Amino acid sequence: DSVFQIAAHEEIISLEEQYRICGIARELLHGDYKVARVIARPFIGQPGAFTRTPNRKDYALAPETPTVLDALQEQGKMVISVGKIMDIFSGRGITEGHKTRDNGHGMDTILKVMAENRGDLIFANLVDFDMLFGHRNNAEGYARALEEVDAGLGRIIRVMGERDVLIVTADHGCDPTFPGTDHTREYVPLLVFGSGLKADVNLGTRRTFADVAATVADWLDIDYTCPGTSFAHEVR
Repeated sequence: DSVFQIAAHEEIISLEEQYRICGIARELLHGDYKVARVIARPFIGQPGAFTRTPNRKDYALAPETPTVLDALQEQGKMVISVGKIMDIFSGRGITEGHKTRDNGHGMDTILKVMAENRGDLIFANLVDFDMLFGHRNNAEGYARALEEVDAGLGRIIRVMGERDVLIVTADHGCDPTFPGTDHTREYVPLLVFGSGLKADVNLGTRRTFADVAATVADWLDIDYTCPGTSFAHEVR
């Protein structure tokens, strides 16, 4: 998607001022200059050793058509977001949002929400693969993050109920070993787990990300029409 990013040092321009500036940019960037997201990119440190902080904030355009999140909320389901999901969807269709500092905090937040037994859908984004390691070509850091999330997934699986379903996927590639710092275009994973689901099912290469939305609607038994095809029947 198209983005307009504004980066500033937190010790020179306060977070409040950075967010105010991005809010003005969001109001301006419409029509011929419409971009999907305006992003505040705060950083700290000295020249040659700048590092981004967790205080990033996205000012996204609201989805142009209803999403499965809208349908869930309208039909009485509770949607809890973890990470930057709230910003990406401009808060639409989300009952409760939890900001996170990093992947570890994200995994801990997911487990906390699960322990409280709240929410019909927990929609989480783990941003470190992209922001800290993929774009920075840091393969070692990426590997450590994979190990951290792998251990975290084990913790999540151990506390899942019989009717809970876990879907792990991504919206794009960000190979830290590929030349350049942009997103990369390999296929993304689609992993589905649940104690009551069939094992060793090959879901193949899906035609659209909307298949996940259609599957969520199917599992939570709500009315929702989208371009996707549910794969729930393939794994039940």
